[in-house]
Amino acid sequence: MIRRGGSRTSEFGEVELGFDFARPVIHTQLVVPRPKGRPRGTRMEPLDRQLLDHLQTNLPLVSAPYAALGEQLGLDDEEVRARVERLRQARIIRQISAIFDSRKLGYQSSLVAFDVEPTRLEEVAEVVNAHPGVSHNYQRDFELNLWFTIAAPPGGELAAEVERLAATEGVRRARLLPTVRVFKVGVQLGMGTDDADSASRSEAPEPESAGTRPRPTAEEIAAIRVLQRDLPAVERPFAALAAKGQLDESAILRCGRELLADGRMRRFAAVLHHREAGFEHNAMVLWAAPEGEIERAGRVMASFDAVSHCYQRPCFEDLPYSLYTMIHGRRAEDCESVVEAISQATGLGQHHLVYSTREFKKVRVRYFEEP
Repeated sequence: MIRRGGSRTSEFGEVELGFDFARPVIHTQLVVPRPKGRPRGTRMEPLDRQLLDHLQTNLPLVSAPYAALGEQLGLDDEEVRARVERLRQARIIRQISAIFDSRKLGYQSSLVAFDVEPTRLEEVAEVVNAHPGVSHNYQRDFELNLWFTIAAPPGGELAAEVERLAATEGVRRARLLPTVRVFKVGVQLGMGTDDADSASRSEAPEPESAGTRPRPTAEEIAAIRVLQRDLPAVERPFAALAAKGQLDESAILRCGRELLADGRMRRFAAVLHHREAGFEHNAMVLWAAPEGEIERAGRVMASFDAVSHCYQRPCFEDLPYSLYTMIHGRRAEDCESVVEAISQATGLGQHHLVYSTREFKKVRVRYFEEP
């Protein structure tokens, strides 16, 4: 069964999934804590760390972005590109591309939590992984033990897709947890030092309410398809991407700047492999905030640098949490110290810290992909 916030429980039986999926090989990565001591991913030159901090913020949307970035760092274009390629080969940089706001592109998206019979967890995870809209899928140490994010394109029925997945044998309970309000989104791992203050704070961004925009134009869709690809470390990377698409370099850059200016693109930046970059631990924290305290508490949580995501989501009788944060730390105790600092700063005592124990899938959403 699946229940949405504030709605009645609906029962449904076996339902044909309605997708022609090739049976995939399940991707499984155990998340095993490393022995205490120096975290991995820390043997980088200071310039590499500085470069990664800049790459995670915003890469300029210009013909020669690596040269523009090099000017900020006092490096020439060739050295920046060589360092980027080396960090890719070391599996520290996962991808450099546009990061879009799904809702503003007309997509529906949601976090989903399943309570799955432990003996059937991998089978259910395999079915979930096969859905083309699923980008992240994790086993977590919680009663609801399978958590994933799913997106549906404009015109799609997200709730119906989740109900079909929840009909998989072994799923005992499902909770659809769409975003009510965004207080913060964007993983930016501080690479400066290994012993930085894990509970440091900055000015929080303005909250965003759920909402959509008109469907992008045909030209914008063509640009989105290009901009979501991994940017090569060549002198004119957007020209290289343009050679594989329908638009020339100038059109891609113009559309990219427009998408960035109106918020449909959050940023054009690097995403790192967290653990290889030295951030061994990530925790999802569920916070029970009274209705009248949600906005104040959400803003406070978003001000913590270690918090990459902070959302308001629906509450349920068996899941009475209204705020969800993701916290990244080099050590488990770093995450826990941030949780304690947030609890003190907000006055919220009721919370649950949930760690990932297995990664089944982690990919980027591919928008407006042609069949």
